Amino acid sequence: MKIQTLTLNAALSTALLLAGNAHAAEFNQVDAARSSLAFSSKQMGVPVPGSFKRFTTQIAFDPAKPTAASTTLEIDLASIDAGSKDANDEVVGKQWFNVKAFPTAKFVSTGVKALGGNRFEAIGKMTIKGQTRDVVAPFTFKQDGASGVFDGGFVLKRMEYNIGEGPWADVSAVANEIEIKFHVVANAAKK
Repeated sequence: MKIQTLTLNAALSTALLLAGNAHAAEFNQVDAARSSLAFSSKQMGVPVPGSFKRFTTQIAFDPAKPTAASTTLEIDLASIDAGSKDANDEVVGKQWFNVKAFPTAKFVSTGVKALGGNRFEAIGKMTIKGQTRDVVAPFTFKQDGASGVFDGGFVLKRMEYNIGEGPWADVSAVANEIEIKFHVVANAAKK
């Protein structure tokens, strides 16, 4: 009886170990069609939502090894949708994003920290208009079948990147804080 119990325990332990390893996966194939990058600013105290239509993301995230994760986000600044053609034309100009000289913004992670549960922080460097600053972006991760869903955001201070120069530097007209929100769907690597 003892031998059968030991054999059964060993078999169950092995099955549980294998089942746990079967679910461990690295999510690294971004589904651009299901991902989004949005922002919200305030102009004269009124929230103004917007988004970027074109961006690329490289990601490598295994929820079992979050400290080994990495991500790079590159945003085509000319793809901004600030709510109207006039607003879009204004913000790509020299006093705002100056897309002729600086066509992209880029975030490169330098680390990922687990916060418990499904919560994490991506730590990295954001570069806009030639200015690079440290950024901490809290996010959640949820596995949905073979896909991983990353939702998060952070607050960017536009004046640290010279976004809105000249008369637009008045933060009482256009707030300094811009809330960035991302939704990234990535599929697990094929084994």
